[in-house]
Amino acid sequence: MKKILIICLTLVLSFGMATLKAQTQSEIAKERKAVEKLTSSQVNERATKVAKKEAKKLKKQGWLTTPGALPVEKQLDRSFRMQYEFDENQYPKYIMAEAMSIGENYDAAKMQALELAKQNLAGQVQTEMTALIENTVANRQMDANNAASITKTIAASKNLISQSLGRVIPVTELYRDLKKNKEVLVRISYNNEMAMIAAKKIIKDELEKKGVDLHEQLDKAMGL
Repeated sequence: MKKILIICLTLVLSFGMATLKAQTQSEIAKERKAVEKLTSSQVNERATKVAKKEAKKLKKQGWLTTPGALPVEKQLDRSFRMQYEFDENQYPKYIMAEAMSIGENYDAAKMQALELAKQNLAGQVQTEMTALIENTVANRQMDANNAASITKTIAASKNLISQSLGRVIPVTELYRDLKKNKEVLVRISYNNEMAMIAAKKIIKDELEKKGVDLHEQLDKAMGL
């Protein structure tokens, strides 16, 4: 059990999102199943330990918090705990995304980082939607040609999905001084179900504009 706990949290609770981006859907599914075996207290305890370790490393790299903000350890602890909240179907309750940006002043760098993080988040929604469509085809519940039309529309709708997400939840906000510039790192989250509902509406609207009526098949694939 300890071995599974360490492996899962090392892979998934890494502060950088590069590992998650590189993972395949099958790898993510395996991790989800492994996490299901852990108790909430085990996850929370390990998350706090990992947060403290990551915070120490980030501080050495020069990352700071703004006046009045939560300490680095608390921000990371909250981030890791949210990442391990699951819904009744054992899917992550929140989608997490992060980004860094450099600007001449703090506010400009922060705004750019938030925009990049939202694009990252929208990309994750695209990936999840495409996987659902592919699964429907694999189960012979959708024609391959219809699926191709939907996935093509999903691939072309990243900006629209990002704009439709509305207010995201800021989880982590750090900065460091780079001579004349400021570098800002943010991590955001968004309710997974709400994100998928918003994205589905976008895809439906785009399909309708193209004169393609695949609403029922999209509903079936996404189960929303």
